Amino acid sequence: MLDIGSRLELFVDGWLIERMRRARLVLQHPVPREAVLRFNEPWEGPFCGYVTVIKDGGTYRLYYRGMPDVKKGDGEAVACYAESEDGIHWTKPRLGLFEVCGTRENNVVLADGSSATHNFCPFLDAKPGVPRAERFKAVGGTGSNGLTAYVSADGVRWRRLRKEPIITEGAFDSQNLAFWSQSENCYVCYFRVFAAGVRTVSRTTSKDFLHWTKPKRMTFGDTPMEHLYTNQTGPYFRAPHIYVATPARFWGGRRVVTDAQAQAVGVLPGYERDCSDGVFMTSRGGTRYDRTFMESFIRPGLGAQNWVSRTNYPALNIVPTGEAEMSIYVHRNYAQRTGYLQRCTLRTDGFVSVNAPYAGGELLTRPLKFTGGRLEINCATSAAGSIRVEIRNARNKPIAGYSARDAVPIIGDEIQRVAAWKGGADVGELAGKPVRLRFVMQDADLYSIRFL
Repeated sequence: MLDIGSRLELFVDGWLIERMRRARLVLQHPVPREAVLRFNEPWEGPFCGYVTVIKDGGTYRLYYRGMPDVKKGDGEAVACYAESEDGIHWTKPRLGLFEVCGTRENNVVLADGSSATHNFCPFLDAKPGVPRAERFKAVGGTGSNGLTAYVSADGVRWRRLRKEPIITEGAFDSQNLAFWSQSENCYVCYFRVFAAGVRTVSRTTSKDFLHWTKPKRMTFGDTPMEHLYTNQTGPYFRAPHIYVATPARFWGGRRVVTDAQAQAVGVLPGYERDCSDGVFMTSRGGTRYDRTFMESFIRPGLGAQNWVSRTNYPALNIVPTGEAEMSIYVHRNYAQRTGYLQRCTLRTDGFVSVNAPYAGGELLTRPLKFTGGRLEINCATSAAGSIRVEIRNARNKPIAGYSARDAVPIIGDEIQRVAAWKGGADVGELAGKPVRLRFVMQDADLYSIRFL
């Protein structure tokens, strides 16, 4: 029995599903949009990376590594900052906090010469009662020094929470991240480790952000191991009990571009030998990732410049940029002077859909309980298609008045469509009782459901 209350539930995995007939889960793909940020400042350069995007009320905040020359190491790496009012048009404020490349007229928020600038990764702390001076937190560091904790009141001016690292058991040579989990009531941290030479992910938890449990490796069911260079795991903004992960999948030694193509795009020597893309995973807490989809979520696309090493890395976090739109940001043209950040979009909740063809199909949920008086669904149909919702009892029989025959066909494309039957849309009399939902679909996609 699933108790979903009034939570939004997405069909990103099989958690809700009892069975499907002539229907299937389909991974959607972000639509490439505009270039939103060029890494063209003297303190940024070809080796910018490890991007984090945070929506803080009406302000979008973006953090990334600036590194003009990877050979000089982390001593010259800096943490850079940009901001936006809409997630589309970004500015690099001249903050005056650190002198870098001979000037304080820059957007650098951290330049302390430590390994934390290699992969500085902030988050907005959602823990109830967090002190205002620690409203933002961050982790940064590599294997030799461990992960160091930072805090900030405004997301711009940062200080170390303590001198010693907070986590030491890991490789950390990637973007490591943390956040407050509402569903697990603790901080969680996901970070780079190696297993039999393969880049993968471990996790640890904490109640106070200072003392952490012994790390445990994440599992992926019975799917094959792949190099996951980043993990990019975070709570989905409309359903924080579901963690959405968009890792960079790395294919070392899988060379695609020729010498001539590498020279033409200007990729720096040594970075023409590999390729990578973005994949999609989810977790509902604990040490398990769901990898229902092994296919690419974000492909490299046209152009030799995106078929080189360590490019196409998704930024951390998906953010809303409209009532029906959310954005994910992707780093393009790595190890090239033309490096930039591209915005891509999906419909709200639109990671995965339950898809039924023109011939028709259906989905039956597992037994569940809910609270609320109406059922909202996020769906799209063709002009010829439709969705009808049937509510069944504990014995898996249609409830009188809520059968598929009683259902008003849903036709159209809406983020919040209220299901209705001949007797109306009110389902309050069924709240708290065990029911199943049966979706009878034709040429349609179903993305999410919620009782309100």
